[in-house]
Amino acid sequence: MKSEKENKKKQEGEYTADDITVLKGLDPVRQRPAMYIGDVSTRGLHHLVYEVVDNSIDEALAGFAHNIDVSINKDGSITVIDDGRGIPTGIHAEEKRSALEVVMTVLHAGGKFDKSTYKVSGGLHGVGVSVVNALSEWLEVEVSRDGKLWFQKFKQGNPVEPVKVIGKSEEKKTGTKVTFLPDGTIFKNRTYKFETIAERLRELAFLNPDVVLRIADLRKGEEQEEEFHFKGGLIEFVKYIDSTRPSLLKKSFYAKGQDKDENGRVVEVEVAFQYNDQYNENIFTYVNNINTHEGGTHLIGFRTTLTRTLNSYASKNNIVKENSVQLTGDDFREGLTAVISVKVPEPQFEGQTKTKLGNSEVKGIVEGVVGERLATWLDENPPDAKRIIEKCLRAAEAREAARKARELARRKNALESSTLPGKLADCSIEDPEHCELYIVEGDSAGGSAKQGRDRRFQAILPIKGKILNVEKSRMHKILENEEIRCIFQAIGTGVGEDFSSAKLRYGKIIIMCDADVDGSHIRTLLLTLFFRHMRELIDLGHVYIAQPPLYKVKKGKQEHYAFDDEERDEIIKRLKGEKKKDAEKEEATVEVMEGEEVVVNSSGMAISRFKGLGEMNPEQLWSTTMNPETRTVLQVAVENAADADRTFSILMGDEVEPRRAFIEKNAKYVRNLDV
Repeated sequence: MKSEKENKKKQEGEYTADDITVLKGLDPVRQRPAMYIGDVSTRGLHHLVYEVVDNSIDEALAGFAHNIDVSINKDGSITVIDDGRGIPTGIHAEEKRSALEVVMTVLHAGGKFDKSTYKVSGGLHGVGVSVVNALSEWLEVEVSRDGKLWFQKFKQGNPVEPVKVIGKSEEKKTGTKVTFLPDGTIFKNRTYKFETIAERLRELAFLNPDVVLRIADLRKGEEQEEEFHFKGGLIEFVKYIDSTRPSLLKKSFYAKGQDKDENGRVVEVEVAFQYNDQYNENIFTYVNNINTHEGGTHLIGFRTTLTRTLNSYASKNNIVKENSVQLTGDDFREGLTAVISVKVPEPQFEGQTKTKLGNSEVKGIVEGVVGERLATWLDENPPDAKRIIEKCLRAAEAREAARKARELARRKNALESSTLPGKLADCSIEDPEHCELYIVEGDSAGGSAKQGRDRRFQAILPIKGKILNVEKSRMHKILENEEIRCIFQAIGTGVGEDFSSAKLRYGKIIIMCDADVDGSHIRTLLLTLFFRHMRELIDLGHVYIAQPPLYKVKKGKQEHYAFDDEERDEIIKRLKGEKKKDAEKEEATVEVMEGEEVVVNSSGMAISRFKGLGEMNPEQLWSTTMNPETRTVLQVAVENAADADRTFSILMGDEVEPRRAFIEKNAKYVRNLDV
């Protein structure tokens, strides 16, 4: 028991040995889940599935698993089944308990550290499945091996009972089945999205052509299933990404090879690419099936050898005239869609997030494998080679035009951060970390936002109508668009070769548009601009979407705001205090005309539907959409870059049929848009 003197010192804020907390087992994961899965939002929720699936994929990389099945169960839990070797169940010599329990409950425990077990793997740190276990309300694992079916159950990461045999497995059948329910005390939203998981499985199927991946949604009213198996591998992957863009080539380039690093370990390289008639570079890189969206040495090696080999071919075949513009690396990548996949025994990543490869030796290996095969491919396919060089020459001419446009813009101070657009209402604080820029649709909404904002840290930039669709425009055309120039000017980072995130003037860039069809279109145009020409701002987490309310429900002095029909109905029920379900349903489906107030029966309630941001007065806009204490904003993130690229191409490209199919497929997710 502490003495009075000790308690007094403690009250005075003394830092003692008693203040040191030691977290054991999986406690660190439950205390700081974001350190292990990124966050506890929808993204982190789905990351749990990927961790378990990645373990199964590692079995496939080792040559043992060929089928992986994922199901979203009726109770919202997830099941992942593979036909690999099955997690070992014998007694671990050091831990004195089943190896299965060790794998499920001990951080940094797994087979990925022993290269005789897994030559290459995505799970390097041995934290994947144990983290899933720690963050689950319950988890069950079944292992088929040695002719037996083993079972163990856990609650919040702790074993309920020891590993036990619950039956016999089928003859020669091996594999692992993991079923888990995310912990509701950690994840506020435990609803899985079928398409989000399906996108990741599709990506893995392209990268692993020998594996069949299936997903089934067993929830009532959501029943659907898909199977992914692409024997063509990366070639099919490139064609899928470019399916909405016309290809310039009759034959896609493909190369596969390997070489040893300085320690004698084999590094495998696989690359596929083709060119389209658009203007963006789309290169997707993977290391041991992990999407390295920040690139790394494998990407540097590919870009270097692509530029060198194409330049050499153009020079050798006299395709480039003496007085023509000089070709650069950027020119050779315009309209390029490529997938680079490497298998590295000891990859060096930037932390557990695994977003950038750092192995220096991989650069030279990629250059060697791709350069030799690309030179041969160009000689064997002269018509395609000529189309590529001609495309690059047109890109060089456009680059030169863009350079002149930028120089002209600089002379007019259009892109200089020191000269801000006249319609920008800037904030007084200069520290970007604490500043926000609202890009607001329309002068009316911009006026309300300017009056309702906190002038210290919130800046307002109103834009008129719909900006240029950058998906179908080269840079010199983009720079001619006044609204886009104002956006570049306000943000301050520059664009293209001038881009520098260090010059960013606002820590949060928030897109605020009306909740109607036009507003949705403008929001998509702005997101396309950021994705294509300021992607780093998205990757660094600077881009957000505001969520203005659709309804105001008023009863007496009480005012409540609802962001969708369901929330509006809940407010109506709560204010009425009725318990009869039929009556609740009747009131919840009352028809509300846009911009009008309607009294709901005799309850004295009035419901206003906001047609646009301009209908809100400054106080309403502040309290519902701009006040950091009460607002809801959605952070824009790219979970799957290949699918994001394809989606932007579908929505903003020239092809009509893919866009119609996308709209019909996703119409059920649209929130109260005015058609």
